[in-house]
Amino acid sequence: MECTVRWTGLSGMTFLAETGSGHVVAMDGAPDGGGRNLAPRPMEMVLLGTGGCTAYDVVLILRKSGQTITDCSVTLSSERAEKEPKVFTRIHFHFTVTGHNLKPNLVERAVKLSHEKYCSASIMLEKTAEITHSIEIVESFPESV
Repeated sequence: MECTVRWTGLSGMTFLAETGSGHVVAMDGAPDGGGRNLAPRPMEMVLLGTGGCTAYDVVLILRKSGQTITDCSVTLSSERAEKEPKVFTRIHFHFTVTGHNLKPNLVERAVKLSHEKYCSASIMLEKTAEITHSIEIVESFPESV
């Protein structure tokens, strides 16, 4: 896996990142750091990448478990150290999983497997941050499945 990150020029703190798979993502800094607030901050990208990693795992695990899942979202709330390096010190993941007749134990298992075995991002962040999670299961009716 590789990527290239390029500064866009002298007028700010915007960077364009191109992934090895050919996708481009913009990042920018806060105005107090010379940025213009044109795109997510790099550390926001770390957090959203972690959310994508674990949500991917949860959906995949639930599908493989035979669950009828129709939606999955995860909201991440974080705290960072006050002094440099401002690493994440706490991250809470709130999963909202929607489906028909979802088994709570299988949803909990999927989240646990993601955090303990499959999600490389959350496993790395666990080295500096206390990781917690909560789960909300929403029933969708058969006609919407």
